[in-house]
Amino acid sequence: MTRTWSFYMDFLPVIVIIGNECIDMGLLTLFKAATLEGMNNHVFIAYAYAVGTSVLFPVTLFTRRSRVVPPLTFTIICKIVLLGTIGCTSQILGYIGISYSSPTLASAIANLIPIFTFMLAVTFRMEKLAAKSRSSNAKVIGSIISIAGAFVLTFYKGPSIMNSSSLHQPIDFLKSVDSSWAIGGMLLTVDYFLVALNIILQVHILKEFPDELTLVLLYSITATIISTIVALLSVPNSSVWKIGLNLSLISIVSSGIFGKLIGNTITVWSVHLKGAVYVTSFIPFQIVISVAMSVMFLGDTLHLGSIIGATIISIGLYGVLWGKATEEIEKDVGTLESPSTENAPLLQSYRIVDKTFENK
Repeated sequence: MTRTWSFYMDFLPVIVIIGNECIDMGLLTLFKAATLEGMNNHVFIAYAYAVGTSVLFPVTLFTRRSRVVPPLTFTIICKIVLLGTIGCTSQILGYIGISYSSPTLASAIANLIPIFTFMLAVTFRMEKLAAKSRSSNAKVIGSIISIAGAFVLTFYKGPSIMNSSSLHQPIDFLKSVDSSWAIGGMLLTVDYFLVALNIILQVHILKEFPDELTLVLLYSITATIISTIVALLSVPNSSVWKIGLNLSLISIVSSGIFGKLIGNTITVWSVHLKGAVYVTSFIPFQIVISVAMSVMFLGDTLHLGSIIGATIISIGLYGVLWGKATEEIEKDVGTLESPSTENAPLLQSYRIVDKTFENK
């Protein structure tokens, strides 16, 4: 017996996760533009979390009446507070790193998230590696291929294929060795390790407390408190906290609603449904999205390296998805084929009873 194809389990997570990656890249670009106009990093994070929490709070209370909510214990609250602390710290480090570098570098270094997540998942025994298992080999090889394709896309430009009216030359990472670029890269590396640790902790919490909205709400409240305290200590000047009707306000509201609220909810839902390794396998796709947005909206030039890298990433991503789907099918088939006395056929049950009676 084989598992039937499900739109909710097989197709919807792919569409939702890729859409969330597109939103993340757009928000990072918008944040970089706002910081160039003088917006402070810490103030931005505090305001964005506050906007997301203020919108999510009434939504959670309104839908709580129509949902079966598991009991919220003190241990679960402590774990969610730890989750919010890690998430807020990663956000602070990440936005500081982007201010030192660029969203393109952030999307390139983000390819370390699948490696970190896979290593942590194996360390905490959330993922099993079997040398003779096709699904395990496909996930490992697919992750390596995706990361290799991301680095090909980043470091190899190649000849131009499609020229736009206004050419913007991409940043050459190999020539950018200034101190600010290096600091940004190190901060982003630490940020993405914390992101992987955050996702692993989400999987652990969701097994004990499978309520995504309440988890995201408590997570956002914790992050709002921590980010506000950090911002007040680092930016005591009240004039910096004044936000006018400009790009900074648009960036804060967009990040609060689409990033902190919708993005975090999508991530928690996807991790609960498909697992940490499956969700992070889409991270290398960010560079493909970044290149596409640059060509369409910023007038950049499309080069041969972009197409080659995107093709390699797609092959690796397909390998990871195939391995994960094969693993789920193997689990389902194993469950269906394992006989038990409770769901055994009727004649088989009678035979078991007869043999027991004869032995007695």
